[in-house]
Amino acid sequence: MSFESAKLVFAGPVGAGKTTAIRSLSDCEPVSTEMPLTDGAMGEKTTTTVALDFSPVLLEDGTPLHLYGLPGQEHFAHMRAIVLEGAVGVIVVLPGDSERIAAECEHWIHSIRGIAPDAGLVIGITRTDLGHAFRMDTVRQAVRRCGAPIPVFTFDARDREQTSHLVRALLLSLD
Repeated sequence: MSFESAKLVFAGPVGAGKTTAIRSLSDCEPVSTEMPLTDGAMGEKTTTTVALDFSPVLLEDGTPLHLYGLPGQEHFAHMRAIVLEGAVGVIVVLPGDSERIAAECEHWIHSIRGIAPDAGLVIGITRTDLGHAFRMDTVRQAVRRCGAPIPVFTFDARDREQTSHLVRALLLSLD
């Protein structure tokens, strides 16, 4: 699929790695609305996105991407419709060390499909090295319960190349 420019959104729960993924792809400092967590730190995480993250990125072929990150907290759910407007695709980022990964997967797929039913979807799972009980089939079963097939990958959000592969997989799924 050829784009003049494309809007892609990173979505998922708090602490999954959305902001980190956007930062790993960015050549400049992204616009970020990080604020201190009101309920205290989650491990090493002390801040959370409260409105959105944004960064323009150029693909290898010169195609400009506009990357947005949604806040993961439910009390910021009103931002989803605003940020998802005009998005061609969404990367749902899920933490592999979460015991609730299947429920989070289904929640985010239903939430996005309810707002942007035509947007392409890809699932990226981070922190699988920390999730001693992580099983890919748990996520695949959750995806199947939601209907349409959605590609599922593991990746390190800190790694530019791995995150780029996820973006390319999303863009290829739009053809």
